[in-house]
Amino acid sequence: MISKTVEQLAVPSLETRASFAEIVRTIAAHDAAMAARPEMNSVEVGGTPASDTPLAFPFTVAAWNLERCLFPAESAAHLAATNAPVVLLSEMDNGMARTGQRHPTAEVAETLGMHYAYGIEFIEMGLGSDTEREFCEDEFNAKGFHGNALMAAVPFSRPFMLRLWGERLWFTDGEQPRLGERCAIGAVIETEAGPFVAVSTHLESATTAVYRERQVKELIDALDETFPGLPVMIGGDLNTGNHAGGDFEAEGLFAMSAIRGFTRYGGAARRDDHAAEPDHPLARAGDEARLVPVARAEDRRDHDHSFA
Repeated sequence: MISKTVEQLAVPSLETRASFAEIVRTIAAHDAAMAARPEMNSVEVGGTPASDTPLAFPFTVAAWNLERCLFPAESAAHLAATNAPVVLLSEMDNGMARTGQRHPTAEVAETLGMHYAYGIEFIEMGLGSDTEREFCEDEFNAKGFHGNALMAAVPFSRPFMLRLWGERLWFTDGEQPRLGERCAIGAVIETEAGPFVAVSTHLESATTAVYRERQVKELIDALDETFPGLPVMIGGDLNTGNHAGGDFEAEGLFAMSAIRGFTRYGGAARRDDHAAEPDHPLARAGDEARLVPVARAEDRRDHDHSFA
């Protein structure tokens, strides 16, 4: 569990990032390089929350895989319409050419009046896919960060990042090589009924249900050890149904998490047309959740999975 926080993540030089391509393609070599990077082992905390009082019930938790967040202003407008005081975001760029070298998490948080925690899932070694390169005006990434975020309209405490179990699948990817591993970002948020732990995570897409089940099991293990007895809400892009023909019921993570006391919400599988579909948030010891798909105002792909 990574608990070190900073106001701004350190930025490795272009030369340092270029050297990542020379690392021997083994998990041990990769992890040694990742352990040496301060930006990969800290959480950026910023933004100003609109309120300083505990959340009142009922409240909405919104989650969205913004797929790089090409359109921060429009995305913030969609989120504002949900009136959600807690937001869980996946695939958020920071200093990437394809998103104009911007920090969309900080921009969305400022627009919404929210406190945010941001952690790096991957440092991208390239500019992205062929489609994403069409958005690039620069031939370099100022930072190369790609990660997840948690936002809240009230102050939070004990922000953290947890690296999920994995086999460094993207380190050897030919099209989009990356240093890093999937992660979860979370914090403790106060409500009028007491604190709960909100977690924004992103499970692996390029693998099987068994792999994702292990990721969630070890995430729950870590949460139970660090936050014993607290209610927990886990949301984000769980990538359910990948490599299973879109059959999310093939995911063992749901039965496993149920044994651990979690309730699954939602029930839609990934759709190839990327229409707005809810993923499957998991909650334990909380009131019943209400799920509402986030709809697009324009016919433009600006997200992957979403729910509120």
